[in-house]
Amino acid sequence: MKHVQVVDGADNCVYDVYAIDDEGFRCLFPDGQDVAFIDEVLARGDPDRLDAVFERLWKQRVAKHEIIGLHGLLLYGLEHKKAYYPDRTDAGAINPNGSSLR
Repeated sequence: MKHVQVVDGADNCVYDVYAIDDEGFRCLFPDGQDVAFIDEVLARGDPDRLDAVFERLWKQRVAKHEIIGLHGLLLYGLEHKKAYYPDRTDAGAINPNGSSLR
């Protein structure tokens, strides 16, 4: 199982973590990505397959103190953050000027 943290742009978002199987993870985070924006996930995926993935995901919230490792970050309503993740990986995060964030 992989752990995905969901970050929403809403003021009352609590940044929950959910468990998902490997197939579901690959659906949300293809090609070695570990950062995803919901609009891009929805645009590239088969709606029926995505419905099944999200149905499994939302049923498997994991308390943060119980997780060992965080494997993905799913962002809702934060399109302005796309510039910081051009390759959709945490390791590839950059500043607006192109310099590394780390």
